[in-house]
Amino acid sequence: MKIFWNDRYKETDFAYGVQPNVFFREQLSAISKIGSLLLPMEGEGRNAVFAASLGWHVTAFDFSDVAQLKANELAKSHNVSIDFHVAEAQEFEYGIEQFDAIALVFAHLPETIRKVVHHKIIRALKPGGVLIVDSFHPNQLQHPSGGPRDVSMLYTLDMLFDDFKELTPMFTSEKITILDEGKYHFGSAFVTRLVAMKYVF
Repeated sequence: MKIFWNDRYKETDFAYGVQPNVFFREQLSAISKIGSLLLPMEGEGRNAVFAASLGWHVTAFDFSDVAQLKANELAKSHNVSIDFHVAEAQEFEYGIEQFDAIALVFAHLPETIRKVVHHKIIRALKPGGVLIVDSFHPNQLQHPSGGPRDVSMLYTLDMLFDDFKELTPMFTSEKITILDEGKYHFGSAFVTRLVAMKYVF
C-alpha cells in the first residue's frame, strides 16, 4: 500500500490539488481560537499549508515519504512552516491533550486500526478541542470520484458517533456534494461529515 501512495504522489501534479478541502477550510476558519492542529494522514500537505497560513501551529503526518517531501515544498512555496512526520496512523505519537483541533480529511482506515486510532485522537484533543471529519460514506461506491473501494473502510455517522462517543457533536451530515480536488477527487461524491467538541470538565 505504501508503494501505491508513493507512486501516486510521485506524479508532477498534486494528486488532490493544492487548495484545502472545502469543508475543512470552512470549519477551521470558524474556530475563533487559533492554536495547535493535528492532521493525520495528510497526504501532500494542502490542508496543513492552508492552516499554517491562518496562524495555526500545524503537526501533520503521512506514511508516504514522498508526500512529506511535497508537503514541505508546498509549505516553503507559501512561506509557512509545518511539522510534517512520516508515520503509520497507528504508530504516530498522538500524546495526551496536545491539540486544540484535529482534522481527519478523507483519512480512511480498516476497522481494527480505525477504532484504535480514533481513540488516540480523542485522548490527543485538549478539553474544548474540536474534531473535524470529512469522509466518504458507503454510498460513495456508487460514485467514481475517489475513495476506498472497500465498504468496510467507508464511514457512516453511526460509526463515527460510536467511535467518538466521548465527544459532543456540533455538526453532522451525510450528503452528496461535488468535489474538485485534483484528478483523484473530482465529481459527485457521497460524504459523511462530523464536527465535535471535547467536553471541558
